Amino acid sequence: MIAIAALFAVAAAPQDALVRARQLYNQKQYEAAMAAARDARRRPDLADAAGLVLARAHLERYRTSADAADLAAAREVLAGIDTGRLVPRDRRDLTIGLGELLYFDGRFGAAAEMFGAAAGGPDAADAADAATREIVLDWWAIALDQLAQTATDAERRHIYARVLQRMDAVLLIEPESAAAVYWLAAAAAGADDPDRAWHAAIAGWIRAPLGGGQRASIRTDLERLVQQVIIPRRARAATAGDAKQATAAMLAEWDAIKKMGVRR
Repeated sequence: MIAIAALFAVAAAPQDALVRARQLYNQKQYEAAMAAARDARRRPDLADAAGLVLARAHLERYRTSADAADLAAAREVLAGIDTGRLVPRDRRDLTIGLGELLYFDGRFGAAAEMFGAAAGGPDAADAADAATREIVLDWWAIALDQLAQTATDAERRHIYARVLQRMDAVLLIEPESAAAVYWLAAAAAGADDPDRAWHAAIAGWIRAPLGGGQRASIRTDLERLVQQVIIPRRARAATAGDAKQATAAMLAEWDAIKKMGVRR
């Protein structure tokens, strides 16, 4: 019995390391996640799934450090993963990781296609994937936003129209989506519709508490968007000579909106 128990303990150790690596990654403890993933990679049947965790931890660390070594390490690990040995969840995570790699390489359009496929539709996803879906939706919009920065006016409006259409669809099913709330307003502004951007920002501020723990961050993002983008653009569209008056009126209205927004 002792020998059998020891055998099970040895066999379970790599699997436990993989579970621990995923948990640490989700907790944003990337250094520890890397160490656990390296342990799990020692077992051939876990090597590919563990490599995926390792690569994505490198990518997340690159986001904050901009250390080219992290990007190179992630690229090398991802290139060596055998996709045939991944379960569906890991395949989705691989798609996200490849999307991040494309994004960091400046290939924003291709990155958006990867993120769009990984996000899927909210009606087809299970509740446990809600957080991941939210993150990937944000990545998708950010990638398209970057693509729009170098596009012609016509292309830019078309890109933001895509974002608007998707965020409209998401909010019908998930009104608590912080990413959709923000990008609805931001995309309307990018599509040269400052009036809709204004109304979407107001509605977003009011509905922010539905996002639970994301309430503070979404309101901070909306505040910046309204102050730096939406109000100036709406003011420029005002009758000539009335820009300052229009700006002052909108600032006063925005302050009033912030006071009436529910806190929880």
